[in-house]
Amino acid sequence: MTNNIETLTVALGVRSYPIHIGHNVLTDTQKILKPHISGGRVAILTDETVAKLHLQTLQKGLGDREVVTIILKPGENTKSFAVLQNVLDKLLQANFSREDTLIAFGGGVIGDLTGFVASVLKRGCQFIQIPTTLLAQVDSSVGGKTAINTPAGKNLVGSFYQPKCVLIDTNILSTLDPRQMRAGYAEVLKYALINDKDFFGWLEENASKLLRLDQAALRTAILSSCTAKANIVKRDEYEHGERALLNLGHSFAHALEAKAGYDGTLLHGEAVSAGLLMAFEYSQDLGCCSGQDVKRVRQHLSANGMPVLCDLATPVRNDPDALFAFMGRDKKNTGDDMKLILARGIGRAFVEPSVGHASILGYLKKVCSSKALAK
Repeated sequence: MTNNIETLTVALGVRSYPIHIGHNVLTDTQKILKPHISGGRVAILTDETVAKLHLQTLQKGLGDREVVTIILKPGENTKSFAVLQNVLDKLLQANFSREDTLIAFGGGVIGDLTGFVASVLKRGCQFIQIPTTLLAQVDSSVGGKTAINTPAGKNLVGSFYQPKCVLIDTNILSTLDPRQMRAGYAEVLKYALINDKDFFGWLEENASKLLRLDQAALRTAILSSCTAKANIVKRDEYEHGERALLNLGHSFAHALEAKAGYDGTLLHGEAVSAGLLMAFEYSQDLGCCSGQDVKRVRQHLSANGMPVLCDLATPVRNDPDALFAFMGRDKKNTGDDMKLILARGIGRAFVEPSVGHASILGYLKKVCSSKALAK
């Protein structure tokens, strides 16, 4: 194994798998992935943007292995029933078997879609994650959540299906634009806000370095984030308890994304950035969280160019009733109860299994008002 690589394990018994983290390791893909590709053929699923920048390097790194490449449009709209059908048709026409391997080579959209395809193709074939965005590297590529979107909401159709391996090349991030880097940073910040106050302090000192692609800062943040997620997934793979904490801010974020229509004007990480602050603000309204902690989170987001609710497009932020309706369809909810992840402070997130509907709607109406948004 290349000395440049650090490896940690998502410990899930027979479904355990490694996360390899390194710099400029994509060219060494054949050696790194050889233990995880049992069949003869490989299908790479990627999008047009990643294909132009990195596909040739990956193909070369795989050596003379037979490779099928499927290049899709970038953006959340690719996580759809129509694209799912199209990809499955192509793989079935190519007679892909359960012993062949799919490689998700892209951001969270490609990873989620590829994982879902792998989970249903001939009742399950193996796949590997090679995430190309910061968001995917620290969050969506790890843990086995796969899904597509529907008009009713984000990620409402999917499965839990673990990859055979995750390969993270920090060098790929050098071609990511600053907006995408900030979007990914929202998921890094999430881990600190959930249960690691010391990590939040480190981020206050080092976030600007990370966003400028300082390799030491990136490696620390990615390793810390992946370790945090791997530990939670190990204890609660199917989200019956603790794993729900990883959704801090996401009930708000998914509602914002659904209101935006998945048209690319609002990135997932941008919605999460706004959602994290909303979760802390609402926690303060309920008397769970101090105003000082809310202020600290708000200042950190502002200092690093991270969007909050008032920065989003007017049609997304000015309809509290629509946001409330989307939140009511969240997959975490059970029956008529709305489940939210709230916070007692920085590093002290908790699951609130039953939030009063009038209370959350009242909060949304308050923060979506023209007076609040003008602040």
